[in-house]
Amino acid sequence: MTGFTGRFDGRAAIVTGGASGLGHATAERIVREGGRVCLWDREEEALAEAAAAIGAAGTCAIDVADAGAVAAAAQESAALLGKVDILICSAGITGATAPVESYPLDSWQRVIEVNLNGLFYCCRAIVPYMLANGYGRIVNIASVAGKEGNPFASAYSASKAGVLGFTKSLGKEVAEKGIIVNALTPATFESPILAQLPQSQVDYMKGKIPMGRLGEVTESAAMVCFMASTECSFTTAATFDTSGGRTTY
Repeated sequence: MTGFTGRFDGRAAIVTGGASGLGHATAERIVREGGRVCLWDREEEALAEAAAAIGAAGTCAIDVADAGAVAAAAQESAALLGKVDILICSAGITGATAPVESYPLDSWQRVIEVNLNGLFYCCRAIVPYMLANGYGRIVNIASVAGKEGNPFASAYSASKAGVLGFTKSLGKEVAEKGIIVNALTPATFESPILAQLPQSQVDYMKGKIPMGRLGEVTESAAMVCFMASTECSFTTAATFDTSGGRTTY
């Protein structure tokens, strides 16, 4: 995989969901390109392994759905890193695969808590550090489901649509403060999160991609790293797409 040597020299990043999938791939690339990273994730064992594998500066075992824990982790991570230049919000879950009329209430609530509320808690806690420094890059991981809606995935689709709306709002709020906020809408890519879904749902989503294949995590990580870099300097409150042609707006 190609990279940009030194692109993140002197930069400090927090990556949620950093123990696996897109979060881990993005964190690995930021470190390889000169940045320092603190990984956040619920899975303590996987978190420790991921941090050791990429040479992370630190970790926080945290459930992003806990606002108090997020605030504490933000303070701890900022102290560890010395500042926070980059926030990658990649933590997320799929929830149940079920029709709306029988969708489990507990699954709905948990998906919204993690995917939408948790992302809000993270941004709310980290933005003050970026405002103090007059610089920041925030990348919120959404989904094509937030644009189009996936059947039998109402909670996930609604949560990711919320991420897009939130990103547009926050990006406009801080547009003159040196902070750029964008979202990524990937189509389905090879990731541990697929284990949460029945194969029929994976097949459905793959069938919607004009390229006829699932994405690679490295493809989305490359886009995230552009969005998290100084190269992304005049696009904010926007959505970037890695969907193999599924969505074109």
